[in-house]
Parts: sequence; structure tokens; C-alpha cells
Amino acid sequence: MNDLCTDIGYGSLNKYGEELCGDHVDAVEQGESSTVVVLADGLGSGVKASILSTLTAKIISTMMAADMSIEDCVSTIAQTLPVCQERKVAYSTFTILHIMNGTEAELIQYDNPEVILLRHGENVVYPTETLDIAGKKILRTKLRIEEGDVFLAMSDGAPHAGLGVTMNFGWKRENIIEYIKPYSDVGFTAKTLTTMLLDECYGLYGGEPGDDTTVCAVRIRRREPMNLLIGPPSNRADCSKMMALFFSKEGKHIVCGGTTSTIAADYLQKPLKVDLSYFDNDIPPTATIEGVDLTTEGVITINRVLTYAQDYLGENSEYKKWSTGKDGASRIARLLFEEATDINFFAGMAVNPAHQDPKLPINFSIKMKLVDELAACLKQMGKKIKVSYF
Repeated sequence: MNDLCTDIGYGSLNKYGEELCGDHVDAVEQGESSTVVVLADGLGSGVKASILSTLTAKIISTMMAADMSIEDCVSTIAQTLPVCQERKVAYSTFTILHIMNGTEAELIQYDNPEVILLRHGENVVYPTETLDIAGKKILRTKLRIEEGDVFLAMSDGAPHAGLGVTMNFGWKRENIIEYIKPYSDVGFTAKTLTTMLLDECYGLYGGEPGDDTTVCAVRIRRREPMNLLIGPPSNRADCSKMMALFFSKEGKHIVCGGTTSTIAADYLQKPLKVDLSYFDNDIPPTATIEGVDLTTEGVITINRVLTYAQDYLGENSEYKKWSTGKDGASRIARLLFEEATDINFFAGMAVNPAHQDPKLPINFSIKMKLVDELAACLKQMGKKIKVSYF
């Protein structure tokens, strides 16, 4: 085992006119050091396809995470899912990516477009062996992984993009590789790479996808700890203890809140300086403290970060805003979404008298709710989260 981990991002386009997507992605952890990602493409589209793909992904990911064999997984699916009366086919196609101990990857593929592996910005041709399981042709690959490796799994809606609309033969696998290669080795997150590919597919379809289209990116990266402190402790006597624990943690340090920043500056015996070099109408200015990587206002800024996090988990439409913004919320978003893998929250539970004015929409419970909801969103992004209350 080493300190490599997985950054997972995925998204889908529904077939034009359909409310549900016939593809489904599940990612589950297998113990402390391994991850199983399953992309399933249900037969057809709409409700039936959505049910088939969801059941397939859930069954496979759960069984794989429990160390059961692929033979058991496929036979279970064949016996569990209903048979399509028209095509006489029982279940969806699927792609399984199993990252083991940060050292090895196992790819198991059935009838989906073959997974793309990019290393140092170049396509890697990997060996496969063919297995016959329950009458199905299954491709299996085992290989060593390296920091920076990017795996791209997709449903057949991606290579079919533009077929008969903007391209005669669709967006072939080699075209997809050439498109994404320049972006794969410059530090973009898995979610951002996914968004780029889906946006291109949407454009090639002319805004009316002819099939459900799903992309799942898995990026191998080193762990990057991050620490965020918001609010003073409920007991002022615990200030030094809270600060000592916070600043003893490895990684970058973010301090949020006016009172909290003052306490941090006093603890470090460094001046607190407001940074007025950038002005934003909605987000309060940041500040600087020597020894702190980022100092911002509290509740308003974190509320905006939460909004960005919720969007990131969905369409990621706000990416251009927070990825380049100079305000505190954008800067926190970049640190938490793109850089961090392990995030420690230090939440002080002191009641701020300024927040108890009934005319203000901010109170103690709202502050704690913001922290909890942001932590939950970050956990959905695949971050390891620990929240400590003081």
C-alpha cells in the first residue's frame, strides 16, 4: 500500500425526450485502501433501462466490494434481472474498475466501449484476456497503476455522439482519445474531465442526445490533506487547544470567520491584515495571516462554497466561475474540490452574538448545518472527511 488514492468523477446526459437516464454509476470503498467503480448501461432507454442499470451497478459493486468473484457477480445478475421479451437479453452491459491498495487496477468489461487509459498525456494500450462467463464474453485486465493515470469509462452514447448529425460515423474512440489527451496531464479533476467530455458530446449531438451518454473518469493521485477552521470554541478556555490541534495537522490551513481569524492571529502572534486588492459585491474580502494559507469571512463565504459543491455534484455549471474567481469562496472551492483528498473540519460551537439578531437570516444552527452539509457534499466527491466540534 502507498499514499495514492482515487479521484472519481462521473456524469450523464439523458437521451433527448427522456426524464430518466438508462445508465448508472456506483462507486464503493472496499476496506480502507481499495475502491470499486461500476458503470452500467441498461438495455434501451427510459424507466426500464434505468432500473436495469441501477440494479446491475448495485449488485456488482456490492458483491465486488465483498471480495466475491466476477463469475459470481455475472451469474447473480443473469439470475436476478428480468429478461427483455423483445431482445431476450436479461441485463445491462457494464464496466468495472477495481483499484486495489493504490498499486494495481483490475478492469472487467462487458460490451461497453473499452476503457481508455491515459498516462503522462499519452494513450496506453493494455493487454486483455477473454473470459466466457454464463455465455457472455468478458474482458479482464490487471495492471500496475502510477500517479497521474487517468481511466475513462463510458457508455456507448459517447462514441455514438454526432452519428448522422455532425459526424458520419460518430465520435470514434481514437477521436475521444485525441480530444482529451491534452487535458489529462495538467491537473484537472476527474469531474472536470468528465464535464469536458460530456459538453463535447452534447455539442456533437446538436443539443439533442440520441442515446443516454455517461462518462466516468478515475484519476490516480497522491493524498493531499486540508484543514478548515470555522468559528471559535464554545468555551473560550479551549481556544489554545483548538488552535494547537488545528495547526499541528499536516497540509494547508484555511481559517474562516472574523473572530476565528483574530484568535488564530493571536495564537500565531502574527498580524491580521485585510486584503482589499480584490472586491466582490456578494462575498466579503479575504485577509492574510502569516502561517495560514487562506483567511476568509465565515458564514456567507461557506454558504457560497456549499452552493458550488452542490452544483459540482450535479451539472458542474458553475465551474468557470469558481475555478478562476479571486473571492474567498472560489479560492476555498478550488482548495477543497480540486486539491484536497482528506479534509479535517474544526468547527467551533460558540454562539456569535451578532448572529442572534432576529432580523438576520444567520444563526448558530444554520452555521452548523452549513458545515455538516458541506462535509456531506465533499464526502460524495470521494473525499475523506473528519469533523471535530469544539
